[in-house]
Amino acid sequence: MAENFKFKTECAAEIELAGKDDELKKISLDWLLRGYNYKYSYHFEFMGRPIIQYPQDIVAIQELIWKVKPDLIIETGIAHGGSLILSAASLAMLDYVDAVTEHKQLDVTNPMRMVLGVDIDIRNHNREAIEAHPMANRIKMIEGSSIDQNIVEKIYDYSQNFKNIMVFLDSNHTHQHVLAELNAYANLVTKNSYCVVFDTIVDDMPKSMFPDRPWGPLDNPKTAVNQFLSENSNFIIDEQIDNKLLISVAPQGYLRRI
Repeated sequence: MAENFKFKTECAAEIELAGKDDELKKISLDWLLRGYNYKYSYHFEFMGRPIIQYPQDIVAIQELIWKVKPDLIIETGIAHGGSLILSAASLAMLDYVDAVTEHKQLDVTNPMRMVLGVDIDIRNHNREAIEAHPMANRIKMIEGSSIDQNIVEKIYDYSQNFKNIMVFLDSNHTHQHVLAELNAYANLVTKNSYCVVFDTIVDDMPKSMFPDRPWGPLDNPKTAVNQFLSENSNFIIDEQIDNKLLISVAPQGYLRRI
């Protein structure tokens, strides 16, 4: 145990130093912007489904799920479903570990931990692929706007049966929409759990990269996060995650409830 503690302590010190290296952070951002030209994030899958995330964020998410051990993950934005599958598979592993450590039989047909995804437009081919996936019985999907009051109420009703909740926001990336999502779902996040706001990187990218999108610099998830944090003292940015990842679509978007 002493060696494990020593290793983690050394890692924490190295991560802190990396976070202070402005040149490294600039190089990382330059690399991310260059890769965006080739739709870099579109080229990865999780268990057979496109996930449209950077590998660093994929690793960070599974680390957080292992750390927090949520029994419900709420995700806004579904797309091809890769993120739902990642969350569901991570929760399945938690159930497996519980079964092993508590000497219980694992019931894969009636999972206790669940993923709830909401999207304004769940395309038929994506829905069919997600529903055909081995992780499908851990996933519930709702079609509609994540900030529509009726949808919000449905999600709150569903969440009542869960005790440890994590939230991922990855739908419409305008300031107004993300701020509305934060205000709608932040209260569901359990203490010491996380609300992860994706694509805060938009604020660090030139407007020319979003010619057909309503979001861009000064109108994006990061500006929404900044306003939300100025009005809410029960969340903080987990800067250690930013310092560790360096290349991420969610800088300053990993919010921990305190």
